[in-house]
Amino acid sequence: MPVKQAQFVISNSDPAKCPAPDRPEYAFIGRSNVGKSSLINMLTSRTSLAKISGKPGKTQLINHFLIDNEWYLVDLPGYGYAQVSKTDRDKFAALINGYLTTRPNLLCTFVLVDSRIPPQKIDLDFMASLGEQGIPFVIVMTKSEKLSATKLQATLEQYRATLLETWEEAPQIFVTSAVTAAGREDVLALIHSLNKEFKSI
Repeated sequence: MPVKQAQFVISNSDPAKCPAPDRPEYAFIGRSNVGKSSLINMLTSRTSLAKISGKPGKTQLINHFLIDNEWYLVDLPGYGYAQVSKTDRDKFAALINGYLTTRPNLLCTFVLVDSRIPPQKIDLDFMASLGEQGIPFVIVMTKSEKLSATKLQATLEQYRATLLETWEEAPQIFVTSAVTAAGREDVLALIHSLNKEFKSI
């Protein structure tokens, strides 16, 4: 199901100023430089819906995009910036947590991880926090085109094994590439299936 319309709605630093929660909403988040903007542009078949920057940490606000006049795609600030002060890191963390815990229409959070990098404590801790707060999420591996099929499979198995050390059941994992569009249909299929559930509430 291709995306037909995608439009920017609002950027803000206050979750209370987000659009009315009258449509299903999906948040995208990950560490700096994980390829979030590229993934969002790939999912929406746009070249510059989300601004891509060579400087990590470009996204510092909650960005809402309305997709097909049906659901919101939300581009969140990343976590774990190495090049900003502790005060700024704390500010971003408070903004992210405030958003994630106050949006009743947030059906799923997509946590992005770089497929080339072994499981990182900062990502695992963030996922654990989501789980503790009962916030539904899935994992999205980015940049899969940079790995061979064998290496990619090994990375997937390592990630699942690491998660199962602390999780009773591993969260769903999507393998994606902004270059080849791998994973786009799978991610959009999940969103469309959840949209139907939202309509029935």
